[in-house]
Amino acid sequence: MVEPNAPATSSGLVLDGKFHESPFHPFSGWLLAPVSVALLGGAVLLVITAARHGEALPGILAVPCGILFLLSLCGYFIVNPNESRALVLFGHYRGTVRAIGLHWTNPFTIKRRITLRVRTFETGAQQAPNVTDAGGKVVQEGIRTRHPLKVNDLDGNPIEISAVVVWRVVDTAEAIFAVDNYERYVEIQSEAALRNLASHYHYDSPEPGGTSLRGSTDLIGLRLKDELDGRLRGAGVEVLESRISSLSYAPEIAAAMLQRQQATAVVAARQKIVEGAVGMVELAMEQIAAKGIATFTAEQKAEMVTNLLVVLVSERGAQPVVSAGV
Repeated sequence: MVEPNAPATSSGLVLDGKFHESPFHPFSGWLLAPVSVALLGGAVLLVITAARHGEALPGILAVPCGILFLLSLCGYFIVNPNESRALVLFGHYRGTVRAIGLHWTNPFTIKRRITLRVRTFETGAQQAPNVTDAGGKVVQEGIRTRHPLKVNDLDGNPIEISAVVVWRVVDTAEAIFAVDNYERYVEIQSEAALRNLASHYHYDSPEPGGTSLRGSTDLIGLRLKDELDGRLRGAGVEVLESRISSLSYAPEIAAAMLQRQQATAVVAARQKIVEGAVGMVELAMEQIAAKGIATFTAEQKAEMVTNLLVVLVSERGAQPVVSAGV
């Protein structure tokens, strides 16, 4: 019995020494269901006939009918939405079934289920096993824990970083035959790519507008996606999106880096204050001269500038000393 529209080769599509997905069209399970029912009915009828008439031949014929019925049951399989079945017969890849519904194929075929749903993976996240009772019922779901990766950035500072990777299987043959476990392969490659990418960038760019892990999260996510896409394409996996989900300094240097950031912010604020104070002093001197309010010698101008800068730049409120003319 040959299934309709089967691939021309029993080993699937092979390019560059690798298996690639090829479609397979098995029999409809609904068409073969009456045959299975007929085999079961025939076996039962032969057994009843042998019992009533005491003849051995009907009983002997009932045995192959029963065996064929049991074998036919092994040929049925269901493909749900966003799922596929990769068929392997005696070590030969026959193809992948993506059509939704009830199907039937050679009973000796191994039907490997592969989901085509979009899946999300976060580096460093671990799922504890579920707690079950004596009957196998889940009474408590395993707790999900996060352990960000500890790596060194371009400056050698230890940081903790994690990323979310959105992916799906696009070639079922490569996912099965190219790697041992494609889900574990995605996890390992994602962590390796994130470690490599983080080591090529500063946590904070020393130059204004420079690329950094903290200041260029969108760009870093795109570059991580491109690197992962190149690594995982050979395993039949497509990366749809990747983004940095957690980023911080390692605990051992977090306090020192916080002081550094505060000092940088204080210096930048002081620089703005000084620039504004100088502009205000310049404007004040120009307006006094333009309106002829007073004339100053060089020493008086220097003293006036000093006093104004002290008032404007000082962190505390100025306390002027008023001369009483005594």
